Amino acid sequence: MNVLPPALSELIDAFNALPGVGPRTAERYAYWFVRHDLNAGSRLAAALTALPSGIGYCEKTFALIPADQQYSDLYTDPRRDKTVVAVVAEPFDILAIEKTSQYHGTYHVLGGLVSPIDGISPEQLHIKELLQRIDEDNVTELILATNASVEGESTALYIQQQIGPKKIKISRLARGLPIGVDLEYADQITLGRAIEHRQILSQPDNGNK
Repeated sequence: MNVLPPALSELIDAFNALPGVGPRTAERYAYWFVRHDLNAGSRLAAALTALPSGIGYCEKTFALIPADQQYSDLYTDPRRDKTVVAVVAEPFDILAIEKTSQYHGTYHVLGGLVSPIDGISPEQLHIKELLQRIDEDNVTELILATNASVEGESTALYIQQQIGPKKIKISRLARGLPIGVDLEYADQITLGRAIEHRQILSQPDNGNK
């Protein structure tokens, strides 16, 4: 005997398939649509239906773009510096950097990070295309903006090795402790980076007047 209507059960199962959404959360999401706004469900269904045909990937940066475009606006904008490239793992990492309003270069999306445990090898990422861009766009600086994780660090190291003797500045995002986080709750990589990139507040003058 079905306790819930099949349509509602299917909706719960669909929500439950999303990353980070457990059974109870999936039930709350589904019940919200039933109780508050069935029209919102129609809008959600329409947006999901249009998604596959509405998005594409930039042929240069591999960022998400409208399906009818060839290149990302962040690449074709003449105000962006093509000689500076921030290398990120996923498209939404671009959004995080753009929100700072502090970066005016371009991007390159790898499409993931090297992770042997997950079966992701360097050949599955857009590293070969990155090396081609260095020559094609006369890139002078590469900012390795991958996560401060084991996978992020090993991916950054692999890219450095592949660049080899190319005359290009390679930088890494500074790592430190987030404001408001106690040391006891900081992970080892973050804390290690914070020590490595510590700021000098004062130093002895060694008797020099």
